Amino acid sequence: MKQSTRILLAVLPLVALVALIAVFATNINRDPSLVQSVLIDKPVPEFTLPAVDGLGVPGFDTAKLMGQVTVVNVFASWCIPCRDEHPVLEALKQRTGVLIYGINQKDAAENARAFLTELGNPYDAVGADPNGRVSIDWGVYGVPETFIVDAKGVIRFKHTGPLAMEDIEKEMVPALARAAKS
Repeated sequence: MKQSTRILLAVLPLVALVALIAVFATNINRDPSLVQSVLIDKPVPEFTLPAVDGLGVPGFDTAKLMGQVTVVNVFASWCIPCRDEHPVLEALKQRTGVLIYGINQKDAAENARAFLTELGNPYDAVGADPNGRVSIDWGVYGVPETFIVDAKGVIRFKHTGPLAMEDIEKEMVPALARAAKS
């Protein structure tokens, strides 16, 4: 084997390791809840979601997201972080009065009803998305995810993962104000 080939074989893994470390180092401090969505500043997808059977609130569709700033929250009864986030949604509703619509993803109606009966229902409407198709159209990676939609039906903000109480003032109230101005 030539000397230059041996040097290349010795250096190549080192270069790959340095590159890998650089990638991790640049991403280590990024907040995973602030994952950018390709749908930011784009109209909401066209959809119609039926009501969750027996819940007592309507389902909703694209037209319901027109005319006022709204929050759309994707949740499921089987989602542990959704349970942790639930009081935050209720506090957001109380603090801002914003309309909150829920997309109940890949869930059985009886489980969704039990979840909202136990924890309370901050949603003005809850649409059933049993196969997750509408959630995919919204670009959802996993539950929970929360979107702010402006009065023109344009997605202006996305929070990935559960909202925490500090996120109301830090993220949601400013994002709602920006959406109201757009």
